[in-house]
Amino acid sequence: MSAHLERYPAAPLIRPQPATCWILLLVLALTVSACGRVTSAYSAQDFSGRTIRALATVGMVGDVVRNVGGERVMVETLMGPGVDPHLYKPSESDVLDIAEADAVFYAGLHLEGRMTEVLERTSDTRPVVAVTEDTDHSRFRKSAAFEGSYDPHVWMDVSLWATTVDRVERALIEMDPDSAAGYRARAAAYRKELAALHEYVRRQIATIPQRSRVLVTAHDAFSYYGRTYGMEVRGLQGLSTETEAGVGDVQRLGTMLVDRHIKAVFIESSVPRRNIEAVQAAARARGQQVTIGGELFSDAMGRAGTPEGTYIGMIRHNTDTIVRALR
Repeated sequence: MSAHLERYPAAPLIRPQPATCWILLLVLALTVSACGRVTSAYSAQDFSGRTIRALATVGMVGDVVRNVGGERVMVETLMGPGVDPHLYKPSESDVLDIAEADAVFYAGLHLEGRMTEVLERTSDTRPVVAVTEDTDHSRFRKSAAFEGSYDPHVWMDVSLWATTVDRVERALIEMDPDSAAGYRARAAAYRKELAALHEYVRRQIATIPQRSRVLVTAHDAFSYYGRTYGMEVRGLQGLSTETEAGVGDVQRLGTMLVDRHIKAVFIESSVPRRNIEAVQAAARARGQQVTIGGELFSDAMGRAGTPEGTYIGMIRHNTDTIVRALR
C-alpha cells in the first residue's frame, strides 16, 4: 500500500476536488462489489502463506487489530495523528489503499461519517468490520443531537472498548482459521492489559477531589469517560466537530467556569485550540484565570513510536494529564 501513483508514470496526475474524491471512492466500491458477488468476503483468499493486509480508519481501531493480529497482520491507518474523523475526506491514495486491503476495520456508530456507507459497499469481496457492531447497544450513550444514533466515542470507556477485541478476533479467525490459536492467545492477553488499564483510570480519577471532577474540553468526546470514571464533562461543541460553537455557547461555558470556580480546561490534539481559548478569555473577562490543563487525545492517538501512539498510552496520558491539572 505504498507509492501507488509511481506505478503509472505515464499517466497525468489530476488532483480531484474533495467532492470528486468521494465520487472516485464510490465508483471503486461499486466496481469492486459488482466484480466479487460470486464469492464470500471471508473465503475468497487463502492467507495461510502470507500476512493479512488490514486497513483501519482511525488509530484506536488499528491498535486493536495490531494487538490481536500480531505478526500475522500488517495494519495501516487512514487517519493519522491530529486528524479529525468527523471532518475527514479521503484522498486518492486512500481510495487505492481501500482497493488493496484484504480487510477494512472501522469504528462504526457514524464516527467515520459519509465514509461509512461507502466502506460497507465493499463488503461483498472483503471483510469490512465495524468493531462496535457486536457490543451491547444498551451500553452506548444515545445522541441528543441526532435522533436514533449513538455517541461513537466508545474508546473513552476502557471496559466498553475492550468488547471490540471480540469482534476483531472473530473476523481474523474467519479470514485465517489456521492461525486461530495465535489470535485467541493475543486477544486474551490484550483483554488483560485493558482490564488493568481500566482499573488504573478508576484509581487515578478517584484521587481528584469530588468538587474538582469537572472536565471541560473542546467537543463532547469524553462523556463515556465521565460516565464510567465519575467525572462531569462539558464540551463546547457537540459529539461531532461539524457542529459549530456560537458566541452564546462560549459565554455560557465561561460563566460556568466562574460560577463553579473551575481552574483548568483542556485542548484536544485533533481540534483547533481557538475555541477553548475563547472560553478561557470569557472566564478571564469575568475575573477568573483559567489555565490550559494540557492537551488530550480524543479522536486521534499520538504519533507512532510514542506512548500516546498506542491506545493504552493514549488513555494513560489523558488520565495523568487530567489528574495533574485538577488534583
